Amino acid sequence: FSHLTPHHKANRPEVIPSYSSSAMSEAVLPDVMVPPAVGGLYGEKAGGPVVDFSYVGIDAILEQMRRKAMKQGFELNIMVVGQSGLGKSTLMNTLFKSKVSRKSVLATAQEKIPKTIEIKSISHDIEEKGVRMKLTVIDTPGFGDQINNENCWQPIMKFINDQYEAYLQEEININRKKRIPDSRVHCCIYFIPPTGHCLRPLDVEFMRRLSKVVNIVPVIAKADTLTLEERDFFKKKIREELRANGIDVYPQKEFDEDAEDRMINEKIREMIPFAVVGSDQEYQVNGRRLLGRKTKWGTIEVENIAHCEFAYLRDLLIRTHMQNIKDITSSIHYEMYRVRRLNENNTVVTHANGIPEHHLAAHEM
Repeated sequence: FSHLTPHHKANRPEVIPSYSSSAMSEAVLPDVMVPPAVGGLYGEKAGGPVVDFSYVGIDAILEQMRRKAMKQGFELNIMVVGQSGLGKSTLMNTLFKSKVSRKSVLATAQEKIPKTIEIKSISHDIEEKGVRMKLTVIDTPGFGDQINNENCWQPIMKFINDQYEAYLQEEININRKKRIPDSRVHCCIYFIPPTGHCLRPLDVEFMRRLSKVVNIVPVIAKADTLTLEERDFFKKKIREELRANGIDVYPQKEFDEDAEDRMINEKIREMIPFAVVGSDQEYQVNGRRLLGRKTKWGTIEVENIAHCEFAYLRDLLIRTHMQNIKDITSSIHYEMYRVRRLNENNTVVTHANGIPEHHLAAHEM
């Protein structure tokens, strides 16, 4: 085929008259090669499927990434915060349709409210359609249950920063692991009591401080205790208070990547906080089995958006934004912690060497 120039080949589709493109991909050559004058190998006669010779195959990287990710599996660390009795354990079980909460696994005869805040985590390996995920649920029993709740967010803040520190220490090791275990808290679901009035000072203070170090998703717990009008009023009031106090909950406006992201996230921001109902009990309704809460007046269907907003929360955390939540944890929250810690270390080393800070700055300039 030396009579054809490369330019000619690149711009004209090739027609293979004697065998299909699938056979071509398997590198099966025909017994008799038809000469160009007869068969029109480069499209003189349309006798077979068109093969795009400009195709390189860059899109195959997606399949390679998928295979690698399937082998490695995924990790997700969710923290649940809120006073006792708001249905934190039930909601986690509902989200993952299995007994993943600490209470479900380590149920004691009678669990007393601890005198101080305890941080307890439990990990599970869950699998769906061949996709493996290590899920860690971090519970905070004792939060908001004391007479004096002053500084009750501090143990939680310390725990989150401790996970960043552990990751940082692994990262700066000379001989570091091929894959660093990720115990960083990717998301914190904050449970707001369904008072129907406004946020408590405790809620405001917790979210104001913690939103700087972790992705916070606020939810109105046990939303079936509110009428639809009360629910809408409460949600609107909470959004106003979050804005007034400069609290940036997930998805944060400043991290929208493009116009499409902004449009999707704007709809989510208009729905926050999600008014949720949790249940791990199945009931038969109109011939269908579904998760719900049975009352004298009927069944509250957990996954029915006309009844509550659980489905929106599940979609956000698992189906649409899970990777984005992890990315923001890694590239924003952890990165801020890392920069601060490394700057602290540099300052300590500088003073230890006896070089005044201002002298060092002048030298660098």
